[in-house]
Amino acid sequence: MPSLVFEACRLLFRYYKFVFTKVTILLLILGSALPVGAEQLIERETVNSSWGLGLGVYSEQKAYIDVERKNLGVPVLTFENQYIRLAGPELRLRLPSYEISNFNRLDFSLIGRVGINNYDESDTWILEGMEDRKGGFWAGAGVKWKSRLANISAEFLSEVAGDSEGLRFNLGIEKTWHFAKKYTFSPRVEIEWHDDNYVDYYYGVQANEVNADRALYKGEAAINMEVGARVGYMFSQNKLLILDFSVTSLAKEIKNSPLIGRSAENNVFFGYIYKF
Repeated sequence: MPSLVFEACRLLFRYYKFVFTKVTILLLILGSALPVGAEQLIERETVNSSWGLGLGVYSEQKAYIDVERKNLGVPVLTFENQYIRLAGPELRLRLPSYEISNFNRLDFSLIGRVGINNYDESDTWILEGMEDRKGGFWAGAGVKWKSRLANISAEFLSEVAGDSEGLRFNLGIEKTWHFAKKYTFSPRVEIEWHDDNYVDYYYGVQANEVNADRALYKGEAAINMEVGARVGYMFSQNKLLILDFSVTSLAKEIKNSPLIGRSAENNVFFGYIYKF
C-alpha cells in the first residue's frame, strides 16, 4: 500500500510540475492584481525596507559513508520590504494575504532558492568515480498560516535548472517565544517529501557508477523528518546574533542506498547580522 501511495503522489506531482512551469509568470502578474473588494483579502504586510549584512559559520554532517563534517564561513546578505524577502540563498515574492480572523491569517509567496544539497566525488572514498551532483535551483510556491498558537507552513518546489529535476513538498510547524525583548526561541518540526528523481539523483547509483563497493541503486520517493530550533539575540537595535540547528531523520529509501552510512544528517548555523 505505501508503494501505491508513493506512485500516485509521484504521478500527481509530475503533472503539477508541468502546470507550475506554465503558470508561474501568470501568478506573478495576478499576485498584484487580486480583487481588493473581498473583505478577508488584505494587502501585503507593510514592512519598512531594510538591509542586513553579516558573517556566519555553517557546519553540516551529511550521511554519506565516511564523509567528514564540512565547516564553511559564509557571508550573510538580507533584504526585506513589503514585496520581497531575500535571506541568503532564498528569495520570496510576497503575495497579498488572506485574513481569517484578527489573529489568524494566510500568507502566500512565490519562492526561488539555490540548492545546497550537492556533493563532489572528492568528498569521500565511496563517491570516487561518481559524477558530481549539483544543488540546482528550486522554484515554487508557499503558504504560511500564522496564528497565536503556532505558524504552519507548506511549500511545493520544483528543481528547474535541469540538474535533479526533482520535486519536494515540505510541511512544517514552528512556534516562536520572546524573552526579555531581546531573545527569541523558535523550535520547529518539518516533514519533507522528495520524489524519486530527487532521491535517485543524490542517493542513487547509476549503471556507469557501479563498482565493487557500490551496487546499482535506483532511488524512490521518500519522506524525511526534521527537528530543529532557532535562537536569536538582539543586543542592540541593529545587531543580531542567530543560532540555528537541526537534525534530519532519513527515510529507509535513502538509508538503503549503498552510499549512505548514517541514519540522520545535521547542520548548525551561527551568524552575526547588522541591519541598516
